This record gives sequence, structure tokens and C-alpha cells, in this order.
Amino acid sequence: MQYRAPRWLPGGHAQTIWPALFSRQHDGPPPNWTRERWDTPDGDFIDVDFLADAPEDAPLFVLFHGLEGDRTSHSSVAFASVARARGWAMALPHFRGCSGELNRGPRAYHSGDYEEVGWILQRLRERHGAKLLVAGVSLGGNALMRWAEEAGTQAAHLADAVCSICSPIDLAAAGAAIDRGFNKQVYARRFLRTMIPKALRKLQQHPGLFDGERLKRASTIYEFDNLFTAPLHGFRSTEDYWTRAAAKPHLHRIRIPALVLNARNDPFVPGDSLPHAAEVGTHVTLWQPGHGGHVGFPAGRLPGHLLTMPEQVCDWLWRHR
Repeated sequence: MQYRAPRWLPGGHAQTIWPALFSRQHDGPPPNWTRERWDTPDGDFIDVDFLADAPEDAPLFVLFHGLEGDRTSHSSVAFASVARARGWAMALPHFRGCSGELNRGPRAYHSGDYEEVGWILQRLRERHGAKLLVAGVSLGGNALMRWAEEAGTQAAHLADAVCSICSPIDLAAAGAAIDRGFNKQVYARRFLRTMIPKALRKLQQHPGLFDGERLKRASTIYEFDNLFTAPLHGFRSTEDYWTRAAAKPHLHRIRIPALVLNARNDPFVPGDSLPHAAEVGTHVTLWQPGHGGHVGFPAGRLPGHLLTMPEQVCDWLWRHR
């Protein structure tokens, strides 16, 4: 990736926080969306947003958002702006409970939710005959890579090329990093501020599902995953979840063009946990620029814009379709 951070914004924390709050996210007017509600095979639902007014025969770009993300996330808006400028169609599936309405079932979403990813891509492929290019941000990128790994050669029937962006593909390393020091006080606290109330609403739906009093006291992602994410989704513990859901150990199994993009100064995806070329196989390309933060990559003059990274990712996906 050709990326150099602006001089006025040094360091991984600044390159993470400033872009999310202040940098320009789109060219022209904000993206306009239409929404569909899909019933899931287990009696639940998800909401999928589509970029409005896209040509019917255009390539379809699919973006899986990150932890607690949605269509308003800065990365979602930036990718929508780039897709619109290229004349692409775009779909943004919301993981369960992330679209503004709590899902019905006794579950939520998680980093290894590859079966959900596969079901979504299957439905999109059935209705869209053109090229299907897929990216995932942070948690969504790890889940996407887990799908590509599990699907093997069958992945090519549903997607032409895939990309993960700033994803915690070594979940244990990322989980340990986000739960200590400055990261714990800023990033983990921010995530828990929405995750805990949402989980407690899930407990109201399904009494007895987990220990709500203990969850109220959770102050780390580890504790939240141990009390909520892991048991609701078939894992024995946080350790079991982080081990089985992590994409890094299985990247060599991918059989479609795949790009794995991680900034080496990402505050909670440690650079020394990232894979080397020898670990990933011939279908996987690694981009590991020295700067960019976590889903930041600001560019240009103050206050900066967020379009450089989405443009380069979309260029790569299009070249490798």
C-alpha cells in the first residue's frame, strides 16, 4: 500500500481517533441508503443496506463493518463514497443487533461468525450476477477471512476477491492489547459503553441467558467475551473463542484473491502479531504499512480525508477480480 501519514498527525492513537471524529469521510453529499430486512434460517433477522440509485448491472461491493459498527461508521461512509464514484453497487450487511434494532434470537455476533458471512454472500450472489467484491473492517474482516478459509475452493462461487482491513486476525494478541493501559481506558471503555447495555437488553428478551450482574461489572473485553460472547455462540471461554475464531492460523487455506491490510502502528492490533508472507500462501497479499492507526489512514491537509485507503483497497479488489 502506498501510504504516508500526514506530518500533522503522528502516531497510531492520533491516526485512529482523529480520522473517526474530524476527517472528511465522503466527496459530495452523504451516501443515501435503502434498507432490506432479511429473515435468517434460525428465525431471527438482519438488516442489509444498499447504496441507493446504483446501476443494476454494476459490480457489487460488499462491506462487513467492525465491532459495534453500522452504516454511519466513518469507514462505511468512506467506502460508500468511493463505490458511488466508481458507479458500483454496494451492500452493507449489519451484524445482528447493529442496525439500530435489537435482534430477536438468543445470540448476537462475533469475530468468527463465518457461517453468517457465507449465508449473506450466498443471498447476494443469487440476486446479483456481476462481479462481487468483498471487504471487512476490523471484526468484520476477521469473520470474512474465516469464511474464505472455511470455504476453500468453494469461495470462488460467491466472491471474486476479498479484503480484511485492520482486522484482529490474532484475536488473543489484539484482545490483550485492547485491555491494557491507554487502550483499556479509551477503546475498550468506548466499546463496552454500548455492548453492555445491548447485552442487558438481550437478557430482558431471554431471561437466564447469562449472569447480568457480573456483566454489569465487566471492565475489559476479555470479561465481556467470557460472560456473553463466548457462551452465547458455542465457545467454552474467551480463550476458546479467541483461539477458534482467529483468522491468522488458517490464512494459508484461502483459495481466492485475498488482501490482508494492517497498519503496523495500530494501537490494538500489535505489529509483532501480524503474519509473514511465508505463513499465508500464494492467494493472500499482505499490506502492512508503518502508519495508519486502526481504520484511520488520514490523508491530505488538516483536517484530512479518509478516501485514500478505500480507493487503494477498491483498486486492488478490481485488479484481482
